[in-house]
Amino acid sequence: MAYRWFCRLGLEDAVPDHSTFSKNRHGRFRESDAFRQVFESVVTRCMKEGLVGGEGFAVDASVIKADANRSRSTAREGAEDLRDPQHATRAVREYLAALDAQGEPVTVPASISPTDPGARWTAVDGPAFYAYSTNYLIDVQAGIIVDVEATPTLRTAEVKATRTMIERVEERFDLKPERLIGDMAYGNAELLGWMVNDKGIAPHVPVWDKTQRDDGTLSSSDFEWDERANEYRCPQGQPLRSEWRIFKHPRTRITKANTIIYHASQAACSKCPMKSHCCPNTPRRKIARSVHESARDVARNIAKTDAYKQSRKDRKKVEVLFAHLKRILRLDRLRLRGPNGAHDEFLLAATAQNLRRMAKWLFSAQPEVTSMAI
Repeated sequence: MAYRWFCRLGLEDAVPDHSTFSKNRHGRFRESDAFRQVFESVVTRCMKEGLVGGEGFAVDASVIKADANRSRSTAREGAEDLRDPQHATRAVREYLAALDAQGEPVTVPASISPTDPGARWTAVDGPAFYAYSTNYLIDVQAGIIVDVEATPTLRTAEVKATRTMIERVEERFDLKPERLIGDMAYGNAELLGWMVNDKGIAPHVPVWDKTQRDDGTLSSSDFEWDERANEYRCPQGQPLRSEWRIFKHPRTRITKANTIIYHASQAACSKCPMKSHCCPNTPRRKIARSVHESARDVARNIAKTDAYKQSRKDRKKVEVLFAHLKRILRLDRLRLRGPNGAHDEFLLAATAQNLRRMAKWLFSAQPEVTSMAI
């Protein structure tokens, strides 16, 4: 009865066949991106109701199991067998179309699901399984999800999704946060450089740093950086430079890892009394400095402030949404297959969460009605 009422059908009117919904979902709804439009209309309503401040955003990702049997898999060498017409399911066609459009992925998965090749083989708190990641970008004022993106369970894909979501929110809603909150997965040098230098966003993110040593020798932080001289100074006052002579044609010295190598003079290191505590196994000390090191320094300085401590608390609002997604909405396993199926389910789930949050907010904001004696 409720279905007939919603569709404005009488008691004797014909009801559409159930396959109509799946056909529309895979056809008109997906081609028109209807689910994205519904999600963004709800976000717009939340903005009108004052639930979105736009000052601080938080980002995180959560792993959701794919609708793929973990016991059925294809080795990476047999991935080409998926092009056989007998495997021409919708999920397989989406996977092959993505490969043809973007080329082979940088990291070739060791195990591929013939049912849903777009899902990635991953292990989180137990046996490995096939999964996708749902990425949330939320406004920390009321915990409203301002954007969501489905990606493979890869850290590089999740970081890339962060840039996509921030740029999309700025384009659709004219919102750009003053600060972005995230865990260490979002503290890589490239993303920090993009936030600080390109977008002017304060990174409230722990820096992904592998320069600290635990073998008793000096770390990079023990060397003093001189911006004007473009060199480091060791504790003994000796310089570390990227080049020790002037070239006719200047060189960038940037490596494939987007770093510049600074090294000391071998003669100075050989006579240094601290050599055994600095570079005992190499002739001279070297330091690899990221081209985004200035942005990393900005993040390090922010981490010392009281505002950063508050941001650590605000980040929990994303984790609460993921817990609600899995425990209350029961979306711990996808029902649709392929990247598009994951995209649709994540969008609809985020829309439902925003509607729930907005309904609670509006209800609590209503003035209490006092009973009057008759």
